[in-house]
Amino acid sequence: MTDDGIRLDSVTRRFGSGSTSVTALDDVSLVFPSGTFTAVMGPSGSGKSTLLQCAAGLDRPTSGSVTVGGTELTALSETKLTLLRRERIGFVFQAFNLLPSLTAEQNVALPLRLAGRRPKRAQVREALQQVGLGDRARHRPTELSGGQQQRVALARALITRPDVLFGDEPTGALDSRTGRDVLALLRGTVDRDGQTIVMVTHDPVAASCADRVVFLVDGRVHGELSGAAAEDIAAHMTRLEAKPEAEPQSESEAKLQDQPEAAPC
Repeated sequence: MTDDGIRLDSVTRRFGSGSTSVTALDDVSLVFPSGTFTAVMGPSGSGKSTLLQCAAGLDRPTSGSVTVGGTELTALSETKLTLLRRERIGFVFQAFNLLPSLTAEQNVALPLRLAGRRPKRAQVREALQQVGLGDRARHRPTELSGGQQQRVALARALITRPDVLFGDEPTGALDSRTGRDVLALLRGTVDRDGQTIVMVTHDPVAASCADRVVFLVDGRVHGELSGAAAEDIAAHMTRLEAKPEAEPQSESEAKLQDQPEAAPC
């Protein structure tokens, strides 16, 4: 990937038309560099999930462009976009989305099979070992805890070695201790493997594991924090929720730098 792993240029996404139209993203420009971990936060209805969907090629913006690893998504046909998502993008959601009839190793191997590739058992076992489930390969989802299921989902997302991993509230369905274990795994893929991660979350503790946090309000970027502790992130969110009508900050004002503190991951 290029240094600018993911780039959004003047991305706007509107739903509906005329007087009933809703603008979910309003002229958003952002860069998510390769090998970094970015959290996206904002009040309910701020456009977080729409941003993720447009950046991941799951939705097309009304205007503007999205580029992943030098490839502009908005210029691709649906077929080429599907192939790009399959080969270069991974997803982890709040819902684990595991097939109940398949074992952990079969669930992990599924993306390779869908891509017409024959998965090697050693490769699948290595992916499970990476998330601490090497001894659970033959267990079905009902035989695994919620945290273990999410780790299987993470192994499934990483098995194709994607350029970028998108997470939509990946710890939202987990208790705090299990959630921190999953966050530590995500953080490890960035530090150890140079993985690029963009994660939507409402949790300041989860966001504190990221290199930076980008804030959205009413579909527009309202600043970012780098290396911030959970308390600083929570305080910034409180200010945004108290004044959702505030004008977006300038680029210089947006980069609110805090001294890094120890994160839970």
